[in-house]
Amino acid sequence: MKADLILFNGKIHSFNPETPNVTAVAIKDGKFIAVGNDSDIMSFSSEETKIIDLQNKRVVPGINDSHIHLIRGGLNYNLELRWDGVPSLADALRMLKEQVDRTPNPQWVRVVGGWSEFQFAERRMPTLEEINAIAPDTPVFILHLYDRAFMNRAALRAVGYNKNTPAPPGGHIERDSNGEPTGLIIATPNAMILYSTLAKGPTLSYEHQINSTRHYMKELNRFGITSVIDAGGGFQNFPDDYKVVNELNEKKQLTVRIAYNLFTQKPKHEFEDFSDWIDTVKLYQGNDMYRHNGAGEMLVFSVADFEDFLQPRPDLPENMEAELEKVVRLLVENRWPFRLHATYNESITRFLNVFEKINRDIPFNGLPWIFDHAETIDERNIERVKALGGGIAVQSRMAYQGEYFTDRYGAKAAENTPPIKKMLEMEVPVGAGSDATRVSSYNPWVSMYWMTAGKTVGGLQLYNETRLNRQTALELYTRGSAWFSQEQTKKGDIKVGMFADLTVLDRDYFTIEDEEIKKIESDLTIVDGKIVYANGDFSSFSLLIFRFCQIGPQQIFTTAIR
Repeated sequence: MKADLILFNGKIHSFNPETPNVTAVAIKDGKFIAVGNDSDIMSFSSEETKIIDLQNKRVVPGINDSHIHLIRGGLNYNLELRWDGVPSLADALRMLKEQVDRTPNPQWVRVVGGWSEFQFAERRMPTLEEINAIAPDTPVFILHLYDRAFMNRAALRAVGYNKNTPAPPGGHIERDSNGEPTGLIIATPNAMILYSTLAKGPTLSYEHQINSTRHYMKELNRFGITSVIDAGGGFQNFPDDYKVVNELNEKKQLTVRIAYNLFTQKPKHEFEDFSDWIDTVKLYQGNDMYRHNGAGEMLVFSVADFEDFLQPRPDLPENMEAELEKVVRLLVENRWPFRLHATYNESITRFLNVFEKINRDIPFNGLPWIFDHAETIDERNIERVKALGGGIAVQSRMAYQGEYFTDRYGAKAAENTPPIKKMLEMEVPVGAGSDATRVSSYNPWVSMYWMTAGKTVGGLQLYNETRLNRQTALELYTRGSAWFSQEQTKKGDIKVGMFADLTVLDRDYFTIEDEEIKKIESDLTIVDGKIVYANGDFSSFSLLIFRFCQIGPQQIFTTAIR
């Protein structure tokens, strides 16, 4: 058998102990057909084989984010200004001014997640006065975590907020002495006021949503991401908001593998949502690039224990158990995998009570299910998760909110939030992810910095004894995440028979200093044996990308800020 593509002269990281010193791989029909040393792999070449010298660079399996909101993020990416990694508020405000100047009416300027004031040299958020001075006429909406949003006067006019506008339950509209909204809206702690206000903004046309999604995938490829699990999301409606990724998949233009979960859409009608989908959506329908993955992360709205660490832990309503049991019982009866947003241990205890009750009547018996987040889960509840065959998907939300958590609960509690080491010791499946884009950055290397250096993006040392080593962190973002779409035999490693998904890094993850981890990018990203991103020493391969997935120019008013 001859290869379509051979990569050689690299430092290739495989989790397979039988191949510890890999320097080359051979790829055919989108899969690895050989893994080993240069001389052995070259025997798979022919005149038609494309051969790439890796120049002794570090190569790792394709990164897999087990909890991200790619579908929603893609529809909006071209509309958003990103402050991910921006070092100062002065820089952020300069970027805001530049974006305002090129944004046409009636579009808004939106900064939606991926930043914390602690990353800025000034260690503060922008003020409404600064925002209004920069943008007197163009609506501006700046989301800070799931805590608050800043809206300038033009944005208030655009959404129609005035002194007579009531705040929804769990939300707060700050007002001046005359009762007029100031432009600050706050989750107390229900984030629906943030979601619903953002949803009032103009959307892109379908054609531009296609363009936006392709640019967002390319941005993920820039960091070596080759797979994700989309966890649904508020105001992400099925099937309407999935038409873009469906079309891209049909045209073979996806550059990231997507497994998607279905997120309930109508409060108090969650059972009807899932009943309809079970009747109309075949479990795991799709292909290896785009496939269904089950239910969640929201199963019923009453379970939402919002992770706003500036606010006290919310108490869930008394009727939560009955509503959750009805939906989960339906899912288990129909053998649909499910995942559930769960921040606090107190909530997790109540959720597990429901699951164990159902399991006594209808055994889970190997049905995959997931807790998402689980920041404060304790050892007893980890044991209960394991007993029911569940997994835990952890995200880097503490990298952006660690200062707030520490202020409220103390450094000792923060040291084990989330208790990833304990989960691994107890042999519970763990996958890593970002929960991007509305809180964290989609940059997986920031997440791996958080897990291994143990610091927030603002430099606060959260973890000491509970830090992970770099191999473990990488494994959670590759092989670990594959379990969460039940594809652990197909991807997550550089191994014969697995999908040929990998990334060539611009610096060696295993040897660089801690602070350099946040700066890692991909020089070459390969998905399904095809080059989807090339940079630096591999820029000459950009023509291959153009042929594989032509992407039109971005709209003039949009940005793809690094």
